[in-house]
Amino acid sequence: MTFSIVARDPETDAVGVAVQSKFVSVGSVVPFASADAGAIATQSFANVAYGPEGLDLLREGHSAEEVVEELTGADEEAPQRQVGIVGQDGSVAAFTGEECFDHASDRQGDHYTVQGNILENRETVDAMADTFEATDGGLPEKLLAALQAGNEAGGDQRGEQGAALYVAKPEGGYDGGNDRWIDVRVDDHEHPIDELERVFRIYDITLLEREDPEEYRELSGDTAESVLATLSALGFYDDEPSGDFGETEREALEDFRGMNNFENHDLDALEDALARGWSDADGEGEDRVVNAIWHGISRLDRK
Repeated sequence: MTFSIVARDPETDAVGVAVQSKFVSVGSVVPFASADAGAIATQSFANVAYGPEGLDLLREGHSAEEVVEELTGADEEAPQRQVGIVGQDGSVAAFTGEECFDHASDRQGDHYTVQGNILENRETVDAMADTFEATDGGLPEKLLAALQAGNEAGGDQRGEQGAALYVAKPEGGYDGGNDRWIDVRVDDHEHPIDELERVFRIYDITLLEREDPEEYRELSGDTAESVLATLSALGFYDDEPSGDFGETEREALEDFRGMNNFENHDLDALEDALARGWSDADGEGEDRVVNAIWHGISRLDRK
């Protein structure tokens, strides 16, 4: 009841998995990744031992194809299993057991593999692969776009419930202390992929660093007044909102930044992001502020 994509970004050495399933907390079962080895998705009566054992084999220098052969060859229930693997060496492989429920299949390309079972159709797998290849941007954007495309093309026969995005990158974790670059999960939701994207935007702003803008914009005019009205409604600004954005107004934005743990972006960068992204942002209140910041910083490369 699952479809997933496993992929690698050769420019950053990031490796990761995006997955959706009619299965609660799918992120606790399917994805495994390590920056010094590769990434693995294990699904369809998942054998979760495939994750750590497969990463160990990749670490030892085995190719993805060799790892698939080793894992499934030692598993009596392999005909029911499905697994996709991408190694840091660029090797890619997948396995779909002959007893997986239809529709079940997989497809590989440069630095990625897509796999799914109990799907509405083969188009789910193909849409994910085609979208991953066609999407610009970083690895998380490409993985999320592939997940959305698969769902729109047919997706899981039994519907939606959980989704997850897990990406490892060398020193990508909090304060560079480990490789857990992105770890976002939706355990139980009517539209888990949409919710995963919403949560990822907050995660992106909070935990992922971006290059500094070459040119900073300042808030002014109608945009400044609208931003201040929102900050006022949220309790961060006490004066009458206007088109002026001076020291008092910047202090209100600084309070918002601190309350939401957006320290990865200094105040000038945050103001620049709001000035650029406000008109593109959806939602109201805090949701719109967060969406505006995300839209405003999205043009900048991640570090």
